[in-house]
Amino acid sequence: MSLDIYFVDAFTSERFKGNPAVICFLEEPRSAAWMQQVAMEMNQSETAFVEPGEDGFGLRWFTPIAEVDLCGHATLAAAHIMWQTGRVQPDVTVRFHTKSGLLTARRSGDWIEMDFPVETPLAVVAPEELIQGLGLIPRFVGRNRMDFFTEIDSEETLRALQPDFSLLARLDARGIIVTSRSTGSDIDFVSRAFYPGTGIDEDPVTGSAHCALAPYWAKRLRKEELTGYQASARGGIVKVKPEGERVYLSGQAVTVLKGQLEE
Repeated sequence: MSLDIYFVDAFTSERFKGNPAVICFLEEPRSAAWMQQVAMEMNQSETAFVEPGEDGFGLRWFTPIAEVDLCGHATLAAAHIMWQTGRVQPDVTVRFHTKSGLLTARRSGDWIEMDFPVETPLAVVAPEELIQGLGLIPRFVGRNRMDFFTEIDSEETLRALQPDFSLLARLDARGIIVTSRSTGSDIDFVSRAFYPGTGIDEDPVTGSAHCALAPYWAKRLRKEELTGYQASARGGIVKVKPEGERVYLSGQAVTVLKGQLEE
């Protein structure tokens, strides 16, 4: 028996940009150990597993070394493939049941809008590993249930960062989000995201990080809808709109490869 797998570049409309994700469609439940082995073999920042459910679909996400509780780009990629392959009709909202509750995705023109939980960062004292690992003193340091969150002085500083990943990996968190206000007129804020503790030194474009970036910058900039750019080597655009305890994340996706996972 073989399973359909797809490589998708998410939060971009161009192949070989954005954040690549692998989407694997299951016909029956599989063990976490098996999914982790597949994710290790795929060796992408996230491999997502989709299985049929009574009221939508089950969805789980794995890095090469660990399962994660929330992932935006692989959710975007999974919804994109489900519409592209006819598993779900274009006008139907996709419902995913995940470790972070119900997540939905709907088509909006050339964009996909996802409904995610807000993950507001609350101010904390900066650990020494964070300061030394980034090589600077942030303007703000916060923490949500997953990540440390830092605002720094400028986009120029953000783009030039060369973190010490061995120090950042010691932090008791999934990862570290670094952000600053954008210097461009069409982008509100820029960011980078580092996850050395889960096997990903720098994630190209991180949807779940924007669950923290959205409420933070909406308050700072006094805007209801914002556009963020994640300034990794691949880069990607995420549009955000926080509403109460939820945040709407919008992005694009493009299929790169289809294959069969042999068993």
